[in-house]
Order: sequence, then C-alpha cells, then structure tokens
Amino acid sequence: MPEQAAPSAIVIIPARGGSQGVPLKNLARVDGITLVGRAVRAALAAPSVATVVVSTDHDEIAAEARSHGARVVVRPAEIAGGTASSESALTHVLERVEAGDGGLPPQEIPPVTVLLQCTSPFIDSEDLDTAIRRVTAGERDVVVAVAETHDFQWRLDDAVATPVGHTTDYRPRRQDRAPHFRETGAFYVMRTDGFREGGKRFFGDVGIQPVAPEWSIEIDEPSDLRLARQLVDQDVDTASEPIDVDALVTDFDGVHTDDHAYVDQDGTEQVRVSRGDGMGVSRLRRAGVPMLILSTETNKVVASRAQKLQVEVLHGIDDKATALRGWLAERGLDPARVAYVGNDVNDLPAMAVVGWPVAVADARGEVKAQARIVLSHSGGNGAVREICDRILAGRPGEVAAASTGAAHTTVVG
Repeated sequence: MPEQAAPSAIVIIPARGGSQGVPLKNLARVDGITLVGRAVRAALAAPSVATVVVSTDHDEIAAEARSHGARVVVRPAEIAGGTASSESALTHVLERVEAGDGGLPPQEIPPVTVLLQCTSPFIDSEDLDTAIRRVTAGERDVVVAVAETHDFQWRLDDAVATPVGHTTDYRPRRQDRAPHFRETGAFYVMRTDGFREGGKRFFGDVGIQPVAPEWSIEIDEPSDLRLARQLVDQDVDTASEPIDVDALVTDFDGVHTDDHAYVDQDGTEQVRVSRGDGMGVSRLRRAGVPMLILSTETNKVVASRAQKLQVEVLHGIDDKATALRGWLAERGLDPARVAYVGNDVNDLPAMAVVGWPVAVADARGEVKAQARIVLSHSGGNGAVREICDRILAGRPGEVAAASTGAAHTTVVG
C-alpha cells in the first residue's frame, strides 16, 4: 500500500442516549473505558484519520466523547429516535462540520467518510487504517468490516429448513468449505462524494476488511456486554481480587438492605441491615476512603443509617448521575477511580459515571450487565462488607478481613 501524505478520513460515531437492549449502552464500560471512549480512542489511533466526530443527543455521552479527544455535534431530536438511520446522522454531521458547528470554524470534509459504531468494543486501529487507505487509494468505493466464519448455515424457506453451502448427505470438512463473511458492524469506510450523492453506506465497488472473529462482538443485549467483559477478564462474579479505587458510593435499598421493608400500622418503616456491613464501612472510614450513600429514598431511615455509619448521605435524589458528578467534583475525585454499588435500574445512570460500576449478587439483570464486577453477596447480606474488604485489600498496608459478619440489626424510619 503506498504511503499517505496526510490523514484522509473523517470518522463519525453515532451515539444516541436511548437504547432498547442495554440502558445508556454507549456509556457502559469494558475494561474500565466506556464504549464511546473506546470507539474514539480506536479511531484516533489510526494514522489515516483526520477528525473524529461523535453525533449524540445526550449530554453525558457528549462530555465523555470530548474527554477522549472527539469533536461533538449535537443530534437534533428528529434524527435521534430509535428508528433514525445511521446515514441520517452521518449526513447531518458532514453538513454541520462543513458549515462550522459549536463555535468551531468551517472545515473541509476529507475524501473518505467512516461510520464507526460504539457497539463494537474491540476495533483494531490497524484494520481501520488499512480499510481507509484502500478507499483512499481508489481500490474500492466502500470497505466494510467482516469476520470470517465456516459455520454450517441454514435458512428457512416457507418454514422448511434448507442447508446453505452443504447438504444433509454431504458435509465437507472445515478446510474444504468456502468461508462466509458476516458484517461485524464495527466500521464502514466510504468515499465521501459517493456517500453524499446516494445517502447510503453501500454503493459502487464494495470490498471487505476481515477482522479477528474472536473480537468481533457487537453489543446489543446485556449478554453481549457480559461476554465482552469476559474477554478482558472482567467478569469476576465469584472472585475476590482487590479493587483499587479512591472512593466508594452505594445505593441504600437493595445494597445496605435486602430491599424489603417492615411497615407498622402507623406507616413507620423498618429495614434490616447487616452488622458485618457496618464493620466493613467502619474499617473503610478509618482507612481514609471517602464514602457516600446516594439514594432516591426519602424516608429518614436512610439518613439514620448513614449517621450511624458516620458516612455522607444524599437521599431523596431523583437524578443520581448529576448528584454523583457534583459530589466527585467537590472532592476532586477522578470518576474512573470510584466504585458505585447498585441493584436496580435507577442506579444505571450513576453506574455509567464511574470507572468501577458494581452490582450486588441479587441485582437486576440490566444492572449486572452494566457492572464491571458482580459481588458474591446479596444486598443486606454482606454485599457492602465484601466491597469494603476488597477495596481495603487493594490499599497498601491494609489487610482485609477474611470473613463477612452474619449478624443483622433493624433500623427504624
């Protein structure tokens, strides 16, 4: 491939705030980095890339994109819904960049446009660069990322199963079968003028760029996210490895409690908490690790328990993510070095803020899917003690307790 004199491509990353399968999917983390952050980094690492632009309708995604070095174009509502095409986002970005957007001067659009998707967390920058250079050199009008597969494939014709590339009587060996290729969804590299003329990602002479099949995951469902984390050895549901963080934030109901409440005839609520959790918090506090209880619950039982534990508390909070960012900023804490423990869907926005989102063992599936770590203990039954012990184990000079206390007490609201 001939040498390039200068970068020749603009990379556009569509990243909506809404997601059906995984809430706030583009802010979910793999190996401690958000999906949008990973996409921006992969693009910027390709020498052929001149500009990386993230198209989003979500403030947190915009801030995350900028923090990794991308330019941001705000996507209008009419092309930000679940039915909007990626092509509409590309066209909008090209128009805004060319006209000047967000106070930035107008910019000439490079000859190559790339659609790159956050849902592919393991994009190889060399593969991307090779594809861009192939289009730049005129070898192809479009180059798409694909993964080779030798699977025995079938299709349904009027509810009748029919083999593809083999028969029920003839099933050749893998090395004797022609490979098939599936789109990974990672990137689509196009001549800019060809894309703008037709408004479609496929036109003219289409080529393929094979990528490593084992890393070609596309994240659409919680199970996909868990698989991606397993590939980088993050899924440590039953492990007890130390956690190296500077602060701990937890939900209350379902984390400090078992998510149940006792209500008497006067409407007074009582909750059951673990004394072992209290001991873990006490040791964490003595080690100088900041801790915050962050809860949507308005009942005074939350403040009562926080006072008993001698930790900070914010309760009656509907927007946990904003409150958490404010608390971190006030203390000069790096969000990437903070753990947040949650159990239910209202914890997902806050979990997306930190580098160590953690779920209790009995958390909802959506929460486990976004968690970097799933604890082995349930809420109200040692989960807080477990996270405290693991944080202490990651601090020099600290020795974490080997056991979790089983005693419980009741807090009256």
